[in-house]
Amino acid sequence: MTTTEPVKAGPAPDAGPGPVKARRPLGARIAARAGGGVMRVFLVLVALFWLMPTIGLLLSSLRGAEDIAATGWWKIFTAPSELTFENYQRLLDNSTITDSLYSTVLITVPSTLLVVVIGSLAGYAFAWMEFPGRDWWFLVVVGLLVVPVQVALIPVSELFGTIGIFETTFGVIMFHTAFGLPFAIFLLRNFFAEIPRELLEAGRLDGAGEIRLFTRVVMPLGGPAIASLGIFQFLWVWNDMLVALIFADSESPPITVALQQQVRQFGNNIDVLAPGAFVSMVIPLAVFFAFQRQFVSGVMAGAVK
Repeated sequence: MTTTEPVKAGPAPDAGPGPVKARRPLGARIAARAGGGVMRVFLVLVALFWLMPTIGLLLSSLRGAEDIAATGWWKIFTAPSELTFENYQRLLDNSTITDSLYSTVLITVPSTLLVVVIGSLAGYAFAWMEFPGRDWWFLVVVGLLVVPVQVALIPVSELFGTIGIFETTFGVIMFHTAFGLPFAIFLLRNFFAEIPRELLEAGRLDGAGEIRLFTRVVMPLGGPAIASLGIFQFLWVWNDMLVALIFADSESPPITVALQQQVRQFGNNIDVLAPGAFVSMVIPLAVFFAFQRQFVSGVMAGAVK
């Protein structure tokens, strides 16, 4: 009878050192540490720095002409008694500035609406409708994006003079609309092309036509992109001076041209120019902040797609 002795388990082999935790990249560590309060303070300081010209213009518009000529706008923090609203009263009494604000609105609003409406329709057509030469026509639109405004000033001036719309509000609107459409069509076509095809096919199966699909499906989904386009177009037309200086009516110019004429004719009336410049600046700022959520949504959607 043989017996077998149990085999004693020996010591476990050395498994070596445990897993080494990989170190995060230096950039990731810096970004993680900077995401706290320090970065927020830095961003607030940057925002204040960029807003400094607007704040300075606002405070200057609330000071008298003698005070503006004597010291800088920061003096108002030590002498708040200099604050006055007389400048804005003089601005309202200046018919040239008030009429120019009306002319600017009369030019900007139709130019923005026409670009948004026509660009939306054309963008939908290029994205989802079949017609002869669609791709070639879209290449033409893309090519028009690189055409500078300065190249077209002389030929368009001759054309507008021939048809009788030179130095008219209608001519300025047509110029801004024509040069705003290539970018509008390019932007909205690329955005609309990302809409799922199944949504449009389901609508066609339900008997919806192209107009119904455009108004009930495409427009609600493309709201952020359309809002972004409207903001871009509004800011471009409102702040434009070159086109307005050439094509606008000299008797009712937009605010940019009116302020330039005030500087040329009455160089010392800073008490009117400061509030006028601030009003011309604050209106587009108000439009931007009013639609900033749609603007950010449109930009982020385009970035993701």
